[in-house]
Amino acid sequence: MRRDGTAPQMSSLSLLEVRGLDLYFGTPSGGVHALRNVSLEVPAAQIVGIVGESGSGKSTLAYTVMGLLPENAEVTAGAIFFEGRNLFNMPSSARRGIRGDRLSMIFQDPMTSLNPVRSIESQMIDIQHHDRLRSRREKRARAIAMLQRVGIPDPDSRIGDYPHQFSGGMRQRICIAMALLVEPALLIADEPTTALDATLEVQIIRLLKDLQEEIGCAVLFVSHHLGAVAELCDRVAVMYAGEVVEQGTVRDIFHNPAHPYTRALLECDPGRIRKRTRTLPTIPGDVPSLLGVDGGCIFRQRCPSAFDRCRQEKPVEYRIGPEHSARCHLLSEEQKVSA
Repeated sequence: MRRDGTAPQMSSLSLLEVRGLDLYFGTPSGGVHALRNVSLEVPAAQIVGIVGESGSGKSTLAYTVMGLLPENAEVTAGAIFFEGRNLFNMPSSARRGIRGDRLSMIFQDPMTSLNPVRSIESQMIDIQHHDRLRSRREKRARAIAMLQRVGIPDPDSRIGDYPHQFSGGMRQRICIAMALLVEPALLIADEPTTALDATLEVQIIRLLKDLQEEIGCAVLFVSHHLGAVAELCDRVAVMYAGEVVEQGTVRDIFHNPAHPYTRALLECDPGRIRKRTRTLPTIPGDVPSLLGVDGGCIFRQRCPSAFDRCRQEKPVEYRIGPEHSARCHLLSEEQKVSA
């Protein structure tokens, strides 16, 4: 909801829009309120990054969009619109129909994302099952061409190999090739560089950027690496403990952060450290438990600027610029001063 209490209107250019999403996980200890009033948009042909600490809900949001949630998950409020259709109102067969076709995903761990007992060829052909007009030979040729595009050497012979015959970096390139082979409208990349070393990470980021521009798809890029997000993304949503606390363009977030959590994240980025030190900056405290979340700002216990209102009242979204907003009571106080 906006500050005036009205629901955001879906942009005609939005490919994906998440509106007021609430998600619970049932556990023996009670309900875990994993996502709370999450709203964001992914415009067509743009790359939107989601950043935050581990446990902030980034991957949970990605899996919710894909419809890959465990049985103990329950969406209690909100909607997810993809190409103008509410995914929650679609029959399960229709939702399966767009998954792996219009919606595609690169998973976090390349070492476990591929089936170890099936060849790369069989997996890349099977992922094209929605395409009934092409023969198996044509699908194999497309798979080889995509493997070559992502930098797999000698793809004609290597396509018959099994996952264990490739390095981690090569497996991730294969996963990217498989995800983009169907030419999706939206690609969800769930921390695709986490298991890779720094050199491979740079290569994968550049590869994703080139392929996204070539295919023209939108990308929802989940990461904890701020440098990768700055290099790849057009827009950024910052998540903390299941909430989107700030979102805007890359320039907004990196040059004019408005939420104390966003500023703290940026201060912890090793790339911003100018003086030699043995101690890396950290955010004091831990991400709070999401069992029985009470009122007030979820970041208040770790925020150096918290005051009484933060303990009593949950902040609403405040508009900072045309495409920049954040949820923080300090913004309300600043508006009072400027008025």
